[in-house]
Amino acid sequence: MGELVLVRHGETEWTVSRQHTSYTDLPLTSHGEDQARSVARLLAGRPTALVLTSPLRRAQRTAELAGMPRAEIEPDLLEWDYGGYEGITTAQIHRTRPDWNLWTDGIIPGPPGHPGEQPEDVGARADRVLSRIGPLLGDPAGGDVVLVSHGHFLRVLTARRLGLPPTAGSLFSLDTATVSRLGTEHGRPVIVEWNSGQPSVADPSLPEVSAITAAF
Repeated sequence: MGELVLVRHGETEWTVSRQHTSYTDLPLTSHGEDQARSVARLLAGRPTALVLTSPLRRAQRTAELAGMPRAEIEPDLLEWDYGGYEGITTAQIHRTRPDWNLWTDGIIPGPPGHPGEQPEDVGARADRVLSRIGPLLGDPAGGDVVLVSHGHFLRVLTARRLGLPPTAGSLFSLDTATVSRLGTEHGRPVIVEWNSGQPSVADPSLPEVSAITAAF
């Protein structure tokens, strides 16, 4: 039986500056492209039944450089729509809302077409993705299902896969160009590996970035 493999896209200019990035379609930086190439090593040798990617180019490019050029676009894998906080850092928001937290306080409306999402909205999209891939994950002879997406969305999806509310995604930190694996134990979803990364191909001498591997 395959596992659910989660890949967060590589670095962009706004991940470096810590600006909230959802619908703004930024490319990977050169370092982000190196990061994406390193993901291929983390996925090597694993049989794959399906690869889905967010429509945004930072995710599609990550999939391509990680050795998954035929990934299928899935609109529900888009990042949490930050509405009026798009392009704004948490530090900037705290100037007027000192106690603001995305997970508990949500967002403000943005430009036309981007009213923003609350945790429950993101959770509903995650549930649709999980419903779509459920039969593949339940196939004893099937391979992995790989999702290439964005940090906050994948955190919400992880919470929903584990039977937790969307806001429980706040418990799962997720870095760029990392691989996480969700499997099962005794028929129940569990975290098998979380936030695992490797140095970029430009830095092959560096040690592996910290990862959490759990055996529940």
